[in-house]
Amino acid sequence: MTDQTPAITPRELYDRIEAGEPVRILDIRDRTAVEQWQITGDSVTFTFLPRSKVLQAKAIGTVDGLVGEIDGEGPITVVCAEGRASAEVADFLTEAGHDAQNLAEGMEGWADLYVGTELETQGVRIVQYRRPSSGCLAYLIVSDGEAAVVDPLAAFTDRYVADATGFDAEIECVIDTHVHADHVSGLRELAAETGANPLMSPEARERGVAFETETITDGETLTVGDATVEAMAAPGHTTGMTALVVDGVLLSGDSLFVESVARPDLEREDAGAADLAHELYVTLTEQFGLLPDDVLVAPGHYSEAAEQATDGTYSATLGELRGELWTFETTEAAFVERILADLPPRPANYERLIAINLGQQTQTEDALELELGPNNCAATA
Repeated sequence: MTDQTPAITPRELYDRIEAGEPVRILDIRDRTAVEQWQITGDSVTFTFLPRSKVLQAKAIGTVDGLVGEIDGEGPITVVCAEGRASAEVADFLTEAGHDAQNLAEGMEGWADLYVGTELETQGVRIVQYRRPSSGCLAYLIVSDGEAAVVDPLAAFTDRYVADATGFDAEIECVIDTHVHADHVSGLRELAAETGANPLMSPEARERGVAFETETITDGETLTVGDATVEAMAAPGHTTGMTALVVDGVLLSGDSLFVESVARPDLEREDAGAADLAHELYVTLTEQFGLLPDDVLVAPGHYSEAAEQATDGTYSATLGELRGELWTFETTEAAFVERILADLPPRPANYERLIAINLGQQTQTEDALELELGPNNCAATA
């Protein structure tokens, strides 16, 4: 790449998308990789052209025609897996007189992007972490020199430790709301790194967890500094799904999202999905029905359909969701029928990820390889 060809970092690209600025993507990976996952957003125009076609256009002198096939306006951001092939393409597009730039580190860099934003709360500090490449959300709870991490990703263990240190706090406990099917959990690694207590529900552990962990049961509370964290059973996505209530915030895990609700078919396959769907309805209408409208819901995932709150997080009050989501305005039978009627594809490698997170299999692959693609933990409906 020449010194004149600019590069854009994943964070810079993310900030432009978040700001609603037009982003013009040319993805030159192979079709299979592109179909697994790609950069999306309301302001993104996306074009897939295989690298071979791009190089052919260079060889036969039809680059201008090729550029005409790229949707959108403005600088062309060229994307590949690691940022090397895309640098070459951005270079010759620039030499041909077109405004092009390379996404530094490619989709691997995009997968490594992790953004933290504080929720607007009183007293306790809660940081919501989001991974734009997958929609995964995790949380850091901080109060009076102590911290807890909820639903950590193994790939970002160092980030949680560093951020807790920045708050002059020590991580005392690590909680998984359920056995995850879309990413490698950081529960064990973060607990080992910090000496914190690893926690999950008894029902989650009964699925065959093959490592040492403590449990947190429905109605049980634990303290994080001056904050009280209460566990609330929230089955439906899985039998062991547990939500957490802290300082007027419901960390809902994979039960209730700001744009949808959980899918019920990642634990028992189709044979048990109907039973879990019934449990999910009870969780949403009865368990969460005990909570007032002003409780702030902070979920475990978000999708393209989700809208950010004014503080930049993916959160909404329970009252808002009760008024917006169809799930709160239907019968149990109709809810179950609709949820089961149109389930999206399951997350990539979900069975392998579940086995790893139970400790039943050893992780031999890179986490990125296992976690490719959208999380798909929400129902389509």
